[in-house]
Amino acid sequence: MLRFASSELTDAELALQAEVRDFLAAELPRGSFAPGLGMSAARDQGFSRALAARGWLGMALPRRYGGAERSVVERFIVVEELLRWGAPVRYHWIADRQTGPLLLRYGSEAQRERFLPAICRGEVSFSIGMSEPEAGSDLAAVQTRARRVNGGWRVSGTKLWTGGAHENDWCVALCRTSEEDDRHRGLTQLIVELRAPGVSVRPIAYLDGSEFFNEVLLQEVFVPDDLVVGEVGAGWEQNTSELSFERAGPERWLSTYLVVEQFLRERGAADERARVALGEAIAGWWGIRALSLSVARLLDAGHAPAAEAALVKELGTRFEQEALDAIWRLVPDDLDPAAESLFERLLAAAILGAPSFTIRGGTNEILRSVAARALRIQRADRVRPDSGEPLPSERRA
Repeated sequence: MLRFASSELTDAELALQAEVRDFLAAELPRGSFAPGLGMSAARDQGFSRALAARGWLGMALPRRYGGAERSVVERFIVVEELLRWGAPVRYHWIADRQTGPLLLRYGSEAQRERFLPAICRGEVSFSIGMSEPEAGSDLAAVQTRARRVNGGWRVSGTKLWTGGAHENDWCVALCRTSEEDDRHRGLTQLIVELRAPGVSVRPIAYLDGSEFFNEVLLQEVFVPDDLVVGEVGAGWEQNTSELSFERAGPERWLSTYLVVEQFLRERGAADERARVALGEAIAGWWGIRALSLSVARLLDAGHAPAAEAALVKELGTRFEQEALDAIWRLVPDDLDPAAESLFERLLAAAILGAPSFTIRGGTNEILRSVAARALRIQRADRVRPDSGEPLPSERRA
């Protein structure tokens, strides 16, 4: 069975939550900035460095690398408050969320010393180089090739939906380094400098003209041996572990939070339809938040909850879009992305951005497959190999 357990925040965790709220109210008073929607919010390195000064970047990393050695749950609390406030988190987002933990677990000591302190200081930004034109959520179909040359690798291929690549410094790219009968083998993670010779980045504009996703063309890009992450050929296992950090955080169910909150602030809940929509949204948030918090507890306990994280992301993606649709149906007006009303601006931005929710982090169909596969494997482990009957310890009383 999937390992979800009920959990509440401790007194110390609640104190951290209050500290973050006080910081945001002082650093970014309401009305002093344009709030963003989830991890698609604005990019502000100065704000990222202010978080770093409080020890809120690289929170779970060891102190010897500049981290704070705090828990995944504590980072969960900080991130939840930042996203709820619409804070400009884009500069540090990927580096803090998953590049740091990836390098801590699989990187060389030289890579940790080079990148982790810079991540914790808010001095370096990363993108994710997983998806490709013919390999979206099916990452085993990756075709970007890295061939060994003197002193390193030459990388050629195309990465797609690479968030922030037009403005970030580095990208951890999943590449095929050998041909194997099992397509999950022969994959390797390489750290690619996004301004290196041979790298071309083409932003993909949203309907409103904003840019976040990119197509990244790699033409014989040289990557030195010291920028190979972990073991050559072990990229699939490393990448799967990394996705646990990517898929189950608050960003998977808070992207449309501010739309609902601002609707309540500006228009209230005067009729039954509005009360129903708001009630369903609140119930949905609390339910998915409980699952997401449970995954954070599992990570703190040393587990790799890939299936649980996939299920949270799938539920969160559908919920974000359903909550948005419910609010949209309450608004009869034609929307103006440049309206004076903050609610109207947020709603317009969310409508235009919502299709991306099912792209980033894996499509819903793939995520359901990940969760279903885990359940099948667990069930197979609990039945008699000769008869298919449940083992005595697994039978219901």
